[in-house]
Amino acid sequence: MLRRLHGLVGTKRTPAGRAVQRDTFELTLDDGQSLEVERRRDPRARRIKLSVSDRGVRLTLPPRASASAAARFAHEHRQWLALQLELHTRDVPPPLLWDVSTTLPLRDAERPLRWERGRFTRIESAADDALVFLLPERAGPAAQARALRDFYEGEARADLARWMPDYLDGLPRAPRRFRFKLMSSRWGSLAPDDSVALDLSLVLARPSAYRYVLVHELCHLLQANHSPAFWAEVETRMPHWREEREYLRVHGSRLKAAMRSLLATGTHTA
Repeated sequence: MLRRLHGLVGTKRTPAGRAVQRDTFELTLDDGQSLEVERRRDPRARRIKLSVSDRGVRLTLPPRASASAAARFAHEHRQWLALQLELHTRDVPPPLLWDVSTTLPLRDAERPLRWERGRFTRIESAADDALVFLLPERAGPAAQARALRDFYEGEARADLARWMPDYLDGLPRAPRRFRFKLMSSRWGSLAPDDSVALDLSLVLARPSAYRYVLVHELCHLLQANHSPAFWAEVETRMPHWREEREYLRVHGSRLKAAMRSLLATGTHTA
């Protein structure tokens, strides 16, 4: 069941100057739960897309998509949406607590975590494969969050260093640089200057899914589109890419929510 809640609630200009129109509507799931969905008509969109993030549920439409087609799409995907909402809120780690939290998520696993006082705020790997979070007595939330982000980015870059030699052969050039940030829906992007942006949350995923996103962006150096030729390049480098894309489709919202939760305020002292 769909019911419109508001009229046009906002517009945003795209780089080409065309407006993104936004409103919201109510979607009722099979269990009777009512959701407020943001509907965005985006001139850059090529297909109808339903997504879930920590900001809520969003339905994106291309300019020529009809309202009835959008409503039908949302209704037909309500079971998928219910699953995404469950995954989004399940297994999201709480803020870290000094001397209480005993694990830290990394590469689709939970690493043992110990707490120690130290001169500098940082996370180190111990000989027994545990992680040690070192905190000075007066370390505040900002310093703690920065140390956590630095640790995750360091691990993500270490993965890149191991994997990149496998994929450089056959590329016209290497990426100019890699940047890590939190993305609301995408997992990566290739800029016109050949720099690659990757979602930091990938370091929480299984490594094969992270590899898929890397391969995906590297193949854009060969094909700046999503044509059959592009997917053929991906297939050559990663024949099982569909399994990894499905993994991110199912677990992506949870992974993104987990990283945002971990980095929101840093650790907390009990």
